Amino acid sequence: MPLTAERTRSVTAIGWSVMAFQIPADLHPDLMPYAWLLGPWHGNGRGEYPGMDPFTFEQDVVFAHDTRPFLHYFSRTWMTDDEGERTGPGPIETGFIRPGGEGAAELVLAHPTGYAEVWYGTIEGPRLTLSTDLIARTNTATEYTAAQRMYGLVDGDLMYAYDMAYDGNPMQSHTWGQLARA
Repeated sequence: MPLTAERTRSVTAIGWSVMAFQIPADLHPDLMPYAWLLGPWHGNGRGEYPGMDPFTFEQDVVFAHDTRPFLHYFSRTWMTDDEGERTGPGPIETGFIRPGGEGAAELVLAHPTGYAEVWYGTIEGPRLTLSTDLIARTNTATEYTAAQRMYGLVDGDLMYAYDMAYDGNPMQSHTWGQLARA
């Protein structure tokens, strides 16, 4: 049965739950393992790190394609109070996820806080795991030396965790969240 924009398919990976979503007819074949990420996502997250007070945030994420063999990734956050009300803008990041062949993944990412990063990792079913290989920073950006990200589809939601080594601290948990398809 051919995949078309008009047809919604259930995609099942071994050992993972079934999730129904629409696969665009013009999706580049190299991006099929990433199809579960496509579209807009919205939700909330939490964070903590040594030297920072624990915090909460609201987040919008979009994974988009334009028929070429990469995804455009964009994330925007807003800091929130105890009631979940926005209190101000939070981090923004944008970049490109590129298939690396044989389950390998690449991410090129930029931040307005003065960082550009190259990440490598793997995609296995509805789980994408990445680690930094290169972190470039401007003169005014605070030093950070390494990071890891994991995105996974769990019961239809996009779950993620972000760990980092920052400001002289070893690698440890920093933010995590749960996003629903918007």
